[in-house]
Amino acid sequence: MITLCEQLKSSSVFNNFPRGILEDIEKQAIGKRYKEGEVVSAQGEKWPYLFLVHAGSLDAIKDSPEGRWFVATTFAPGDVFWGLTFFDEKHIMPATLLAHDRLDLFLWHRDTLLPFILMEGKVSWELSKLVVNRLIMAGEKLGEMTFQPVGARLAKLLVSLSKAEEGIPIDRDLTLDEMAARIGTTREMVCRFLHKFSDDGLIDITRTEFTVKDVDALSRLTTV
Repeated sequence: MITLCEQLKSSSVFNNFPRGILEDIEKQAIGKRYKEGEVVSAQGEKWPYLFLVHAGSLDAIKDSPEGRWFVATTFAPGDVFWGLTFFDEKHIMPATLLAHDRLDLFLWHRDTLLPFILMEGKVSWELSKLVVNRLIMAGEKLGEMTFQPVGARLAKLLVSLSKAEEGIPIDRDLTLDEMAARIGTTREMVCRFLHKFSDDGLIDITRTEFTVKDVDALSRLTTV
């Protein structure tokens, strides 16, 4: 498995620190392991940490007063993110961070990492660019939710899960509820469109896996 040192050197943020400083930062990291479904940080909590995903993945989940939930984004190995409290102590977490599978994180408290960041102007710049990129991604997802029909959003999810490969069975790691949460709809709508895609010959689907039979046709639906 890749080491924390290797991940830091590959990070657009951390790789701007001089070697000696990077070694100090590595020593200050708090390593934590979470089980699948375990909460890393709850919506509404003050959480003053920046994290790097070492292994596994986690979801940022928004809850609604009606009991619905929506997966705003997923973080994979090597991804860097933060709680809003890391930047401003007044702010709270706008979403819950939930381990999607077994998860290994490295965390740095604001008070630990901020002095290092303030010493290196380029690090602040790269961190600002990362914030901007996350805002752009959030805007694009909001645009999809607002303007793209459910079928197009589901088609895009299936293409991404299959890595756009035809004829290769993919394990159904996501439940209908989880798929619905990722595209902002209900499990009933997901089920309806999965059967429609199957009837149209775009996918084969069983209880345990699905196979994309026509990537081009499925991809064309994502531009509707």
